[in-house]
Amino acid sequence: MASKGLYIQMFSVHGLLRSENMELGRDADTGGQIKYVIELATALSRHDAVRQVELFTRLISDKAVSKDYAKPIEQVNDKFNIVRIQCGGRKYMRKELLWPHLDEFVDKSIKYIKQQKTIPDIVHGHYPDAGYVAMQLADIFGITSIYTGHSLGRSKLKNLLNSGMKQTDIDKKFKIDHRINMEEEILKHADLIVSSTHHEVEEQYAQYENSDIPRFTVIPPGLDVDTFYPFYHDILSDGEKDEARMYAHASLLEELNRFLMKPDRPLILSLCRPDKRKNISGLITAYGEDLALQSMANLAVFAGIRKDISKMEDNERNVLTEILLLMDKYDLYGKIAIPKKHDFEYEVPELYRIAAEKRGVFVNSALAEPFGLTLIESAACGLPVVAPNDGGPRDIINNCKCGLLVDTTNVKELAGAIKQIIADSDKWKRYSKSGILNIRKHYTWKTHAKTYVKEITHTIESLDTEKMKIAEPSDAIGKRLANLSHFIISDIDNTLIGEQNDHLDEFLDVLKKHRKTIGFGVASGRTVDSVRAYLEKNGVHPPDIIISSVGAEIYYGKNIHYAKGWATHISAKWDRKKIVKTLEELPFLTYQEESTQREFKVSYNMPPGKDRLAKIHERLLRNKCRYTLIYSHDKYLDILPYRASKGKALRYLSYKWEIPLSNFLVCGDSGNDEEMLRGDPLAVVVGNYSPELETLKGQRNVYFTKAKYAGGILEAIKKYKFLEKAQ
Repeated sequence: MASKGLYIQMFSVHGLLRSENMELGRDADTGGQIKYVIELATALSRHDAVRQVELFTRLISDKAVSKDYAKPIEQVNDKFNIVRIQCGGRKYMRKELLWPHLDEFVDKSIKYIKQQKTIPDIVHGHYPDAGYVAMQLADIFGITSIYTGHSLGRSKLKNLLNSGMKQTDIDKKFKIDHRINMEEEILKHADLIVSSTHHEVEEQYAQYENSDIPRFTVIPPGLDVDTFYPFYHDILSDGEKDEARMYAHASLLEELNRFLMKPDRPLILSLCRPDKRKNISGLITAYGEDLALQSMANLAVFAGIRKDISKMEDNERNVLTEILLLMDKYDLYGKIAIPKKHDFEYEVPELYRIAAEKRGVFVNSALAEPFGLTLIESAACGLPVVAPNDGGPRDIINNCKCGLLVDTTNVKELAGAIKQIIADSDKWKRYSKSGILNIRKHYTWKTHAKTYVKEITHTIESLDTEKMKIAEPSDAIGKRLANLSHFIISDIDNTLIGEQNDHLDEFLDVLKKHRKTIGFGVASGRTVDSVRAYLEKNGVHPPDIIISSVGAEIYYGKNIHYAKGWATHISAKWDRKKIVKTLEELPFLTYQEESTQREFKVSYNMPPGKDRLAKIHERLLRNKCRYTLIYSHDKYLDILPYRASKGKALRYLSYKWEIPLSNFLVCGDSGNDEEMLRGDPLAVVVGNYSPELETLKGQRNVYFTKAKYAGGILEAIKKYKFLEKAQ
């Protein structure tokens, strides 16, 4: 690892990510977290121990957002790329609606990794949706999993309940129960949790049942001190960027002056998303009810980016409407500025410096604050702060001595703290100086990256040592599949194993000898438990892939890792209960025992009979059921989702693992193998085949062997020169 450097893959799924001109505050999903992940990835890419950083997000091609988000690969620098993966279509959707599509994101990330021919050392998920993706990839590839929550579901639920919102409404809008369940799962599987504050670890994560399982480390976010420099010290050299910042400064002053009657007064600055939890109304109320404060200072509220309030989501629309109503209630015209937009690259740093030049105060009035990125930005520019006595602000104020902590729900306390700083010149200077000096001591990305690399290196090394203790093989199934170029997939009953197993050991020896280049899988009508037991009984080692229940399920490796992506893919328009009810009155169908039934498979016994299959099709189609029907051995009827079958499962595996279908040798003997045997794979019909496969004779890439069972597979391997092709 030390010689080649770390390869880090980070995940922030929701999609509105780009390296420049970030749209912070555009909606609820574009808060400080998107800036955090971009700046973290950039800082890591500058570290000597890091070889490559890739930040994965969702590809969005939508007229409602910038074309930048539709670019598959965005190269930020020579060691950092943003990789955009399409899932759930191309339209933008808020993160709570992405849960059903995350397994598609996992599958396409696997495909990307296979294409790169290099497996990352670390996967790092940011937010629970991305944490889920990282957890799945870590499990598949046997690599280190890191998680950063940014905000936690249990804390969010508590705050929303306290605000008066009903549990059912919270879950309907935010899918909060599912999110919390996923956070519990992530805590069980993560190798390291990176937190921004001690409060987050000790108070917020402590609410979770599995909080005692992972290792935690506190690494505060960093800051670009070249951008957020002190108000009194212009460090920029002459050039285009100087002009851009000077223009931003002048534009902001012009915009503020448009609102304010006495623009020279100290400026109380608020900068946040229009979210109820940010408590903007509390700040305006505190200002509106304190006439002394109004006479001392102006108030500027930059609440995200807005065009038409009436077209915004409920939360944002309600907050912005309340701002306007409060402004009118307290008659704050000429004293409060509420601009509609601001540029984050140039204007936000200038805003802090303008407020500092006017001897103002930055106020974070949130009800709860996990970290508080705007606090360290403003303090770095020399602007004192007032913040909630909660979470991140406690650490920031303790480290930097740059302002005051208050109960932000108490409007008198909030107004009093602001007045105290503005009115006391010595205190203002002390907080300003302490902020400038201590931010550079505690909150730089260079320091963050150094600590991050140290922590993850320690985590990887300790996990490798633990694996050696328990003699766990290094070739996790994902790593193995990523390195394979050819596969043999065989039906079990009467194909791989039959009445005569004379050649089975010989076939297994071939697989063992060529294990580095050829994978082995089975495709069966049996359930996965039955497959495992039957293979073990006949001395067959665990396969790399099991396609079970006639293609309704896929599993990987000896640990039987369930392919959730396949389950998500085939679940579309599948209604098992409706199918069972539709067919329950047909007298020639006998519902099989429960042990054979699966979530995505309905199984019956049905003897041959005239027009029976036609009657089944007619009933299912009349009731608008979507399905795949498979009848085999003149007695077994299986009904699966319309996207499922052995053949479709095979094609899914080919796509996901980037193995061409022509590199699969596929072996079968009966009707439920027919679809799998058609098309591009090298098909093998063993000598003891059922008559229903006669229709395949003469078709391209279909070889009927003389030998039976495993002997027939060996015969086909020679016929196709499969071992030579796999070299």
